[in-house]
Amino acid sequence: MISRIKGKLVETRDNKVVVDVGGICYEINVSSSTLSRLDKTGDVPVEIIVYHYLSIDKNRAIPVLIGFTEELEKDFFEKFISVSGIGPRVAVKAFSKPPALIARAIEEGDYNFLQALDGIGKQKAKQIIASLQGKVGRFALIKEEEHSSLAAHKEIAQEARQILKRLQYNAKEIEEMIDKALGARPDISTTEDLLNEVYRQKH
Repeated sequence: MISRIKGKLVETRDNKVVVDVGGICYEINVSSSTLSRLDKTGDVPVEIIVYHYLSIDKNRAIPVLIGFTEELEKDFFEKFISVSGIGPRVAVKAFSKPPALIARAIEEGDYNFLQALDGIGKQKAKQIIASLQGKVGRFALIKEEEHSSLAAHKEIAQEARQILKRLQYNAKEIEEMIDKALGARPDISTTEDLLNEVYRQKH
C-alpha cells in the first residue's frame, strides 16, 4: 500500500499532478485546495500523503491515488467518504474549499455552504450533516497558513503572466488585468480561474 510519495512535480492537469520518483511517474488526483498549496515550480521535491483505492471498471480494477499535503486532511477525507453516496471522486471535487471550512460547515449545520460544493447538492448536504455533525470538530481547527495562500497566489499570477504574454498583451496590461482579477476574486486558487476572471473583467 502506498502511503506517501516524494519526488519532483513534473506536470499538473485537471486536478491531477504527476510526480517523478526516480524515473517512475505517479499520477495523483488532488483537489484544487491541495493543488494550490503545492510548489509547482519543480525546484524542490513535493511530499504528498496518499489515499489509495481500486476503481472497478467492468472487468478490471484500476488503482487510483488521491493526494493531500497534511495527514489530518486525509483523515477528514476518509470520514467524508464514509457518508452514503459520497465516493472518493465526488469528495475530491467537493474539497475545492479548504477542509477546515467544510468541517466547520458540517459542525454548524450550514446546508447552504455544503450544497454549493462541487458534486454535492441539497440531498447530499443533508446526508453529510446527519452523518458527521458532532464528529468532525477537530478538523475545523486545521490552520490555513497565510503564507501558503500568498505563495500560491504568486505562483498562479506568474503562470497567468506567461500565458497572457504569449497572447500578445504587454507587461503593463498584464499587471493591471491580474491585479484587477485578484482584487475581485481573492479566493482564486488556480491559474484557470484567474484567467477566467481576467476575461470576465474585460467584458
